[in-house]
Parts: sequence; C-alpha cells; structure tokens
Amino acid sequence: MAIRVMLVDDQVLLRTGFRMVLAAQPDMEVVAEAGDGAEALEVLRSTAVDVVLMDVRMPRLDGVEATRRIRAQTDPPKVLILTTFDLDEYAFSGLKAGASGFMLKDVPPAELLGAIRSVHSGDAVVAPSTTRRLLDRFSPMLPSTGREPEHKELGRLTDREREVMLLVAQGLSNGEIAARLVLSEATVKTHVGRILTKLGLRDRVQVVVLAYESGLVRAGGGGAA
Repeated sequence: MAIRVMLVDDQVLLRTGFRMVLAAQPDMEVVAEAGDGAEALEVLRSTAVDVVLMDVRMPRLDGVEATRRIRAQTDPPKVLILTTFDLDEYAFSGLKAGASGFMLKDVPPAELLGAIRSVHSGDAVVAPSTTRRLLDRFSPMLPSTGREPEHKELGRLTDREREVMLLVAQGLSNGEIAARLVLSEATVKTHVGRILTKLGLRDRVQVVVLAYESGLVRAGGGGAA
C-alpha cells in the first residue's frame, strides 16, 4: 500500500513542487493538501493520512500547534516539520509538540523521500547530532513557559541507561555509543529501547529534547556537571 502523504504549507508553489516529487514514486501518494494548520485539522477528519509534511509559519493556526493537536488524536499520522533552519526558531517547539523530526524546505528530493519512508516505518528522520545543532542554536530563543518542567521519571533509569541517554543526546549513533562504552551495538539498542519505554518517549528526538529540558545536556552538546 502506498504511503499516504498530506502537504501543509501556505505556499502553493512549494506544495506543487513537493507533490510532483512524491507523485513520481510508486510507493507514495499525496492524498490531501492544506494551506494552514486549521485547514489541515479539518481535512484530517475525513481523510486517512500516514505522514504529514508540516510547515511552521502559517496563518490562522501555525504548524507547531497543529502538530500538537494532530499528535493528541487517536492513532494519528506522523508529522515532519518543514523549516528554513536559518530563520525558523520554532522547529524545536515542533519536536516538543510531537513531530518525528524536521527537514529543510530546500531538502534534496532523495532526502525528502527517504525521510518520509523512515517516518512511516516508525523512525525519527534526523540524526541526533543534527537535532542537537538546532537545539543549541534556538533553545535560548524559545518562549518560556514560566515554570521548570518536572522529570522525576529520570530516576527510573539505571546508571548505564543514564549514561547511554547522555550519549544519545550528544548526537552519538548506536555504533558510536557501543565503541565508547565497549558494548555490542545490539546491547546499546536494547538500552535505548528501555530508555524510551521507561520515560514514555517516542523516539531519539524526544530523548534529545528531554535531555536539554532537564539540564542533562547543556547548549554546546556537553553533559551537565
């Protein structure tokens, strides 16, 4: 069955370009489009979608809030945030809202297609190191909630799981973590799975976000003292 994709962007020309790229793929189908987040939510009530390509800055309802509402639904589609990176300081908020990752609007077609397939299969679409660079750059610029988040669940991790979490948040792959800790890659994968389960997280992107919010990792990528 083809991957059902929805394009959400207020720029018609951009949606047209993405649609042309996706239409050439035998395993993808653009089943819906919307010009802003509010329209996207309305369309999703009657259209089955697997992956949403979501712009951030749109009229009426922006992509961050739209992502939050979509991901709060029962059995929701996956969401990829579209960002210009140099200008869009709210991509981090999109990740916190439940997006499976982010991509640049000028992403090469092959990377866009690979990202859609990865998200559809349940993976995050950005390398942790790429996510970390985004967080380093923009987390100080994000609107403050006025309160510090509580992360008592971190106490459920074993010392080894906490060590693995720090390395994930610093952008290391499973193979790199295995080499650093002198473990097998399969063992590291098991630790990562347990971390996600214990903390109620969806993927490695959320591990990075939580590590920054809790102060386990500081801007610049280093672990907190």
